[in-house]
Amino acid sequence: MNITSIGSLESVSTYNKNYASKVSTTRNESFEALFESALSMINDTNSLTNAAEEEEMKYALGISTNTHDLQIAQSKANTSLQYTVAVRNKVVEAYKEIMSLQF
Repeated sequence: MNITSIGSLESVSTYNKNYASKVSTTRNESFEALFESALSMINDTNSLTNAAEEEEMKYALGISTNTHDLQIAQSKANTSLQYTVAVRNKVVEAYKEIMSLQF
């Protein structure tokens, strides 16, 4: 029995533990980046919706008579909301597909 071979197994074991912790950290960072991106998209959609509502109020109160600005704000809010809903639907679809996998 060679003692150096056992020592090399310990170094492989240490390498595997370090690699596993790095992979776990990378996965956490990836999820965090994805979550931050989704949160940013929701915040952008919310701000565009609020801007459209503000333009509607200005137009309704007679402060603004420019229908062009109102239509642009509504269009931006609508497009942003449609995109956010489409992304949400794809995430839910992917989640359902992952949950239906058989191991």
